[in-house]
Amino acid sequence: MNGYLGLFFSAFLAATILPFSSEAVLAGLTAAGGFDLVLLWGVATLGNTLGAMVNWMLGRWCLHWQGKKWFPFKEDDLDKADRWFSKWGVWSLLLSWVPIIGDPITFAAGFLRVNFWLFAVLVIIAKGGRYLAVLTLAQGFL
Repeated sequence: MNGYLGLFFSAFLAATILPFSSEAVLAGLTAAGGFDLVLLWGVATLGNTLGAMVNWMLGRWCLHWQGKKWFPFKEDDLDKADRWFSKWGVWSLLLSWVPIIGDPITFAAGFLRVNFWLFAVLVIIAKGGRYLAVLTLAQGFL
């Protein structure tokens, strides 16, 4: 049980702005054996998707503080994100699995008010696909 819980939290943290690698945890648990691979995939996908949903919510509500001195984004940053998202659309959420750019995409989706359910479906597809690839690769090296 601890392995699954650790995987969940590592996947959750990896989807936030905190630097963390859930892929290494998933590969390690796969190599260790004794874990149900479908359950590992589901736990990792769920944790990572929920972390992305936190990003969406933070993005959705961050504009309430836009006028504050400490607000981390300048008007130009928000305009740039809006133009980028307008160009590539919600389909860019299929790249939410990509390190470095995935987290900002999910955050931008929130402040650009992308429909939450559409967001959730696209992110689940992206995150689930990545973890399926990690499991497949990890099994190939065993």
